[in-house]
Amino acid sequence: MRLKDYPEIIRKAWAGFDNSIGVKFVEDISAKVSTNHVFRVTLDNDDIVVAKLSYFGKYEHFKEDHRIIQALANNLLYPFENVLARSLVKNNQVYTYRYQEDFVDTWVVFYNPIRAMNRLPKRLNEEQIKKLGNETAKFHLACLRAGKSIPKSSKNLRTDIQHLLEILDSDTGQYEHRGYIQLLKRQCDIFMKNIQRLNVSSFDKMPVFVDWNIGNFSVTDDLKLYSRWDYDWFRVSSRIMDFYFFARVCSNVGDRTVFSYLLGPLMEDRFMIFLKEYHQVYPLTINEVRFMKEAYRFFILNYVIKYGKYFFHRAYCTKLQKEAYELYFPSIDGFDEDKILRALNL
Repeated sequence: MRLKDYPEIIRKAWAGFDNSIGVKFVEDISAKVSTNHVFRVTLDNDDIVVAKLSYFGKYEHFKEDHRIIQALANNLLYPFENVLARSLVKNNQVYTYRYQEDFVDTWVVFYNPIRAMNRLPKRLNEEQIKKLGNETAKFHLACLRAGKSIPKSSKNLRTDIQHLLEILDSDTGQYEHRGYIQLLKRQCDIFMKNIQRLNVSSFDKMPVFVDWNIGNFSVTDDLKLYSRWDYDWFRVSSRIMDFYFFARVCSNVGDRTVFSYLLGPLMEDRFMIFLKEYHQVYPLTINEVRFMKEAYRFFILNYVIKYGKYFFHRAYCTKLQKEAYELYFPSIDGFDEDKILRALNL
């Protein structure tokens, strides 16, 4: 087997799930800016399932995340009961397949295809921003309620940052981030101290999906959330972890094919419109507003620096990490929490 003969791995995974019916063909439908792999699998009887293949992190975390997502999908109430794709289940458990051969270690999960309606426009108007803020708050409240009856997650903000510090002390980390080790360790230290100061462990905790770019969800004609896919950055954490991407969706520049992760969208007046609508439905606290700065710092540390090579193609990863050192981290002190606090009358 070739190193990246993913269709063959998908076929083996399906045979482990149901060997009574074969696979006719496997089509890669992955997003082209990412290294993640998603496949449309057509069976011999023309039924279709979606396969997600992953190979970074730990298999145990992969299984755990999909078990939590499945429980969330089953426990979300109207009008969000059909928003999430459901995984295929075998023996009353989400079916996952692990392929190990030589130095290849990769994992597969199957989903029922999920229907999609409308994608948001590349640039929202103010009325659309208001509706998005209102709908996001309602969805977060639904996730908070459903989150009280889902399996526990072993990942948290501290363990993820600790893992990054371990990588930075390894030979691989020293090589990949040479010249920036001390900068990154300092950013980790600032983050750890600030989440302690803000008492982040006391915040509402719920399932969050982090990556809310407009290619990951669909809405109805009146901008109600209809479906959500792409669970690569899923975690159980504070709702504030979702806000940076909603700020990007609301941003004046709108959605772009060539992208960066600048702090600016969090400070735009258009994001204040979103937050005011959100706050009317699910009020934010002063410390949660202050945590937005740290949630951004965590996003850059965890998803751009630590996992960037898994989420983005090599050239894009190099671009984003270079921008992190030169632009993202230096900009963090420019976060103006008072602007948000004034907007929300906090």
